[in-house]
Amino acid sequence: MENIQTRVTIGLVNPKTPVNVGGIMRAAGCYRVDSVCYTGKRYELAAKSGDAQYDVDTKGAAKRIPLVGVESLLDSVPDGATIVCVDLVVGATPLPLFTHPENAFYIFGPEDGTIPQQLIDAATAVVYVPTVGCMNLAASVNVLLYDRLAKMTQMDAGDELIRQSRDNNNRTKVKHWLK
Repeated sequence: MENIQTRVTIGLVNPKTPVNVGGIMRAAGCYRVDSVCYTGKRYELAAKSGDAQYDVDTKGAAKRIPLVGVESLLDSVPDGATIVCVDLVVGATPLPLFTHPENAFYIFGPEDGTIPQQLIDAATAVVYVPTVGCMNLAASVNVLLYDRLAKMTQMDAGDELIRQSRDNNNRTKVKHWLK
């Protein structure tokens, strides 16, 4: 089946931990994100201590998907992309009610802060996940990307996708028992 998702880019505002960035890179691989960019220096400083960010990314998505440090997320918006900020911001749209653009630049705030007002003002949409309390950054990215997939009218699906996607140790099948 043809996939209507044309381009998805993730923007991170000054992420703090390599584990979260590693989780985001794994999600980027699972949901076919084209690239991930981030601002700030905290991630780079924390990542210098080793490859901890890739411990979560067991599928090696960070080796295939660009992860780029940038000075400004606004200066890094891909051509034709719609800016969508994802954060607990007063006036935001609940994610279940949101329609995703085909070409999206999703911006997420840091683990211990929020998206700057300048980015919120530049966004076409601001959405939030209606949870009680705030989620982990990598979890928020996963939920947003799953919501995008779930709302697509066409998607890859079926046993062949399962065979390609599952871990090597998984050979389990659904057996239909006849009565």
